Amino acid sequence: MLSAIVSRRLGAAINAERHELIPALTGFALFFCLFSGYFMLRPVRESMGIMAGVENLQWLFTATFVSTLVVVPLFAWLSSRVQRIHFVNWVYGFFCLNLVAFAVSFHLSSDNVWVARAFYVWISVYNLFVVSVTWSLMADVFDGRQAKRLFAFIAAGASVGGLVGPAMSALLVAAIGQVGLVLLAGLLLAIALALKFSLMRWRETGGAGRPGAPPAESTRRPIAGNPFSGLTRVVRSPYLLAVAGFVVLLATVTTFLYFEQARLVAEHFPDRDSQIRVFGIIDVIVQAGALLSQVFITGRIAQKMGVRMLLAIVPMMVCVGFIGLALAPTFAMLAMLMIVRRIGEHAFVRPGREMLFAPLDAEAKYKAKGFIDTVVYRAGDATSAWVKSALDLLGQGAMLVALVGAACALAWGALGWYLGRQADRLSRSAVTGDGQPSTVPG
Repeated sequence: MLSAIVSRRLGAAINAERHELIPALTGFALFFCLFSGYFMLRPVRESMGIMAGVENLQWLFTATFVSTLVVVPLFAWLSSRVQRIHFVNWVYGFFCLNLVAFAVSFHLSSDNVWVARAFYVWISVYNLFVVSVTWSLMADVFDGRQAKRLFAFIAAGASVGGLVGPAMSALLVAAIGQVGLVLLAGLLLAIALALKFSLMRWRETGGAGRPGAPPAESTRRPIAGNPFSGLTRVVRSPYLLAVAGFVVLLATVTTFLYFEQARLVAEHFPDRDSQIRVFGIIDVIVQAGALLSQVFITGRIAQKMGVRMLLAIVPMMVCVGFIGLALAPTFAMLAMLMIVRRIGEHAFVRPGREMLFAPLDAEAKYKAKGFIDTVVYRAGDATSAWVKSALDLLGQGAMLVALVGAACALAWGALGWYLGRQADRLSRSAVTGDGQPSTVPG
């Protein structure tokens, strides 16, 4: 009786129906493990980027993009060869082995600048791939109706991990060192893999279904298509092209702010320890703010005001913030804008983006989505990095960068509003045989 009451109240708090409670909590725990491990290593990555020289960051971004171009077809090929139910196992297992290899490299040569650069590039690829594949898993397990209610809470697991990860790093680094942190991140990824089995088992037994819903696609077959079908699927679909454009604008705004952050941190905090401390403080503030928003605000906004609000409100706030940065180009103003942008992305933009894919078929969820989340995102990163460097050469300082950033944020918000309207319409309509929403133009 007591457990039933607790379950009912907990379900009401997180907006989950009774049969969805355990899967929602499992998804939360899975993201907690992923992001705890990642955020233990993130401040180290940022300091490694500065160590290589702020003026050289565009080269690291370009190397990340090239690495992504190499890896994406390999993962797409793998997804076409193994059963979908096992695909995540291969991805997580591969990156676990990578973490072990980096732990050995750090143990043998901790001050090698090329190892540091390789780690910077690798962890940027790792973060996008693992997070993209995990959200593909969530879109596979939960349908569109469930996504609107549950994805914000599930994403809150990432925010809790983002709070715990830096704290674990600070508490444990003296005892286990950099090598120990990398190995611990690998262990957390292995735990996430165990949680994945629970989610897929629930999906396979029909737990995600509801009365009147069509049967879910079988996960006992490989995903349809070839290693390049993610690209071709995006090119053929106006809906997915719009999602890709949204991601490019998101990456552009993020990169502009990231470079300004690196420049101002390098100017105001010259030693490596203080840089790591500043990055860690910003991470803690961001994750705390995102967590509160995800638990109490995001899901209810999605239900009452639609996905369009999730995808448009943050770009509009960032646009205003860029204008403020043009008028007052200080570290305090930049820090506030970075915090607002990152809280908004974690709490509103990311769950909203994933809601766009929940009703689509497996090829769209894994291959098209993976292509957008990795190749398109990193292409936006690399291109905007060079654009930022070119703007700096014009000698207009932060004002020109801020004004261009404001224009990009305005376009980002307009496209987010359009996509959100399509997603809200999609959630009320059927899905055609090729997985594309019948109400999306073209």
